[in-house]
Amino acid sequence: MSRPVRCRRIERLPVYRSFSPDDTAAAESVRMTVDEFEALRLLDDEGLTQEACAAKMNVARTTVTAIYDSARKKVADALVHGKRLLIAGGCCEFEPVEIRQTIMEKGSTCMRIAVTYENGEVFQHFGHTEQFRLYDAENGRITGAQTVNTNGSGHGALAGFLQTAKVDALICGGIGMGARMALADAGIRLYAGVQGSADAAAKALAEGTLSYDPNARCDHHDHGEDCGNHREDECRQSSAECGQGHCHKD
Repeated sequence: MSRPVRCRRIERLPVYRSFSPDDTAAAESVRMTVDEFEALRLLDDEGLTQEACAAKMNVARTTVTAIYDSARKKVADALVHGKRLLIAGGCCEFEPVEIRQTIMEKGSTCMRIAVTYENGEVFQHFGHTEQFRLYDAENGRITGAQTVNTNGSGHGALAGFLQTAKVDALICGGIGMGARMALADAGIRLYAGVQGSADAAAKALAEGTLSYDPNARCDHHDHGEDCGNHREDECRQSSAECGQGHCHKD
């Protein structure tokens, strides 16, 4: 049995996620993971040594060498062969985010659900949420709940907050593409386009009956039938490339 992959700490998310040659229609794509991008950024843009890079990413120097070599080969493949370069996925964790209140202890078999929260309802703008309502679910029922205040701004900070709080799934209203990618990089499943009671939404997710809109955006508020609502027991979103639950943190 192979050893679980250790998550790589990410200090800065990539601002630009895709690059394409403008003088040809690139039929093929090369996928670079976020941790490979981070190694390139730290070593080639910031000029750090491999030892310093390894310390920032919280991995061994030999791991940094392997990540960096893989990233450079992918850049070369894209440049030489005119392929589109995409940056997404990987086994990532964000810089630790300070949570200024005690979070309820999470059981080893629980699923922790976070809901963007305001006055008992699902708040409709992920990037501006000031509170999350956390729910622990086990065997199809909610076993605990707590409201927590966020203390950051921007999707990277909020994704890091959720990761620090050991969240497995997020329920929200509208959400932008950058935030979607940040959550995927953090291994957090997303259920967007949800409205109404936060308690009812969390209960429905625990029971496998939540209706949500996988295409919901912050600039789109009319989540009607044409948005393609799905039930959780019919459509489960996949996590980033590393796979949910396979990152090893120590």
